[in-house]
Amino acid sequence: MKEDFEGKLFVFSAPSGSGKTTIVRHLLAKEAFNLAFSISAASRAPRGFEKHGEDYYFISLKDFKNHIKAGDFLEWEEVYRDNFYGTLKTEVERLWAQKKHVIFDIDVAGGLRIKKKFPEKTLSVFVKPPSIDELKIRLKKRKTESEDKINMRIAKASVELATAPQFDKIIKNYDLEIALKEAEALISDFLAK
Repeated sequence: MKEDFEGKLFVFSAPSGSGKTTIVRHLLAKEAFNLAFSISAASRAPRGFEKHGEDYYFISLKDFKNHIKAGDFLEWEEVYRDNFYGTLKTEVERLWAQKKHVIFDIDVAGGLRIKKKFPEKTLSVFVKPPSIDELKIRLKKRKTESEDKINMRIAKASVELATAPQFDKIIKNYDLEIALKEAEALISDFLAK
């Protein structure tokens, strides 16, 4: 490893239910990669067992909008009406200060914005689900959202799938074990550059 640490960014984006979070958690467990999870800010309330400062930084809609005005975000998106997500600049700075490479589990628009801001340091990966039908099944199995919310996510998924070619790499998550091995190889190769 070089004297001066040059942190890299690994962006994993996909429609909800594609398996990106499972892949990201698997990669975080691989100590050799020296990865740290970028915790996104969200203007929504925690779901289920989500914890502030672990899963997301849960902040009020008003505070989120104040951070936008102040230019505190690397990227942000109004994913659904009054439902904002974003990456605070301080989060990436915090992880780079710990000499860690940063891995993101974020929406497609946010992922592409990070790639645009740091084109040389970022590997952007799109996780493609087997099908829209399979996505719907996975989202229903979670039992965390209403039928309306699931239908909104499915409608959004079609739009998101069209962005896949804009990413550096696409992992087809038809078989989780194969997808995990592909993700490991991608990280390994990019770290070696």
